Amino acid sequence: MDKLKIVLQYLLPKHLLSRLVGKLAAAELGGLTTWTISKFIKQYNVDMSEAAASNADDYNTFNAFFTRALKPGMRPLHENEQYLVHPVDGTVSQRGPIEQGRIIQAKGHDYSSLALLGDLPELAARFDEGDFATIYLAPRDYHRIHMPVAGTLSKMVYVPGELFSVNPLTAQHVPGLFARNERVVAIFETEIGPLAMVLVGATIVASIETVWAGTVTPPTGKKVFVWDYDTEAEDAITLAKGEEMGRFKLGSTVVMLFAKDALSEFADGVEPGAVTRMGQAFAKKADA
Repeated sequence: MDKLKIVLQYLLPKHLLSRLVGKLAAAELGGLTTWTISKFIKQYNVDMSEAAASNADDYNTFNAFFTRALKPGMRPLHENEQYLVHPVDGTVSQRGPIEQGRIIQAKGHDYSSLALLGDLPELAARFDEGDFATIYLAPRDYHRIHMPVAGTLSKMVYVPGELFSVNPLTAQHVPGLFARNERVVAIFETEIGPLAMVLVGATIVASIETVWAGTVTPPTGKKVFVWDYDTEAEDAITLAKGEEMGRFKLGSTVVMLFAKDALSEFADGVEPGAVTRMGQAFAKKADA
């Protein structure tokens, strides 16, 4: 059965399917929208007690429900300033060192940081021998993405690609998954050096948004798009630790890259399979 699920992903028209689901998720369909949200909550055991709007009929579209805000104070930031915080609710897929430009995807699979970052050598070089962490967001999770540390945006890259599922089963069987799926790369300059926040698309992920650019949807094709930002400008985009930087419309994965010697260690319990909650301790700064 697992093999069949993987084979079907190669065969399905993933982009067409994703665009169709995206249109439906953005549509205001009244009772049908409320019914769909109610079924989704039950199917995936979504904890709506945390949501700012806790009832299915509070949302006009499925996207509004999926990108729902939480009640104030639901995700307090870890009090120790020596630590970076988790950027999302999810599950740790993998974490560890970037060795010879390779990142672990799953047991028996790795991929290159160069490919992940859109085949831009000068960008990949900034993370040589650094560290990475990959966090998977399941359908039931809160789907807004926050900053693990304060930073100023210096570059955004859109990389076209496939739209395979990014669940653990697919990660174990599709080589180079995160470096072949469509993705948005945001580079921030921080007190511990450059930080790459890579937002990876997936099957039926209708869009990826950032707080500064909105929905990132360049024309369909194979071209990599790059936007550079002036970090010294008066209107430079600076986000505080814990501040929202983007969101997924339907679930996906975040990959974070850090420069060499930026981190001294990951926080206790940050291991593959560990559940994450935005704001909890993620990793300790190297100079802390």
